[in-house]
Amino acid sequence: MTVVYEDNHIIVVNKTASEIVQADKTGDMPLSETVKQYLKEKYQKPGNVFLGVTHRLDRPVSGLVIFAKTSKALTRLNEMFRAGEVKKTYWAVVKNAPKESEGELVHFLVRNEKQNKSYAYDKEVPNSKKAVLDYRLIGRSENYYLLEVDLKTGRHHQIRCQLAKMGCPIKGDLKYGSPRSNPDGSICLHARRVRFVHPVSKELIELKAPLPEGNLWKGFELF
Repeated sequence: MTVVYEDNHIIVVNKTASEIVQADKTGDMPLSETVKQYLKEKYQKPGNVFLGVTHRLDRPVSGLVIFAKTSKALTRLNEMFRAGEVKKTYWAVVKNAPKESEGELVHFLVRNEKQNKSYAYDKEVPNSKKAVLDYRLIGRSENYYLLEVDLKTGRHHQIRCQLAKMGCPIKGDLKYGSPRSNPDGSICLHARRVRFVHPVSKELIELKAPLPEGNLWKGFELF
């Protein structure tokens, strides 16, 4: 965990691919608890530390996660996420080049809870939710392509599912059609940038997360 930004009301950290944001059935230490521990030690706080989870990243995904340090910030950030006022940009490594170098993807996603997987349809079907994203080809290496993705909606496994539906599964993402896993269990999807108006001070916050270390993200020539 690396702290990218912190003030009295929010803290933004760069999550590694192995961390879970919130406690789950694995019983592994979640990122939220790691951040609480960090705040407790930094400010020598007695008792429980307040920390609000405003959104999540899938476990094998890395990048920026915003937490609220006050209840006021949590309430406002929750409203902002619901209203689509937090702009999130991701980078994804894919094996196949998209047919078009940029475009908008619109699908209707159905989540299968048992499989923990979403399925994309071109037309509305029962229990589906509309999913929209913009993508752009921004680089390539000898064997892979680098896409920049702007999320317009926030659906379960949205980027993973929509890129796979386009014929561009994310490197390492076995669940959505990648032929091989990554050695570290990650998938090559990284929450690269966030842009939002601060929930309390109202100033514009723009943050960027460094890419994960290791060879998976190296060797790309950016266009």
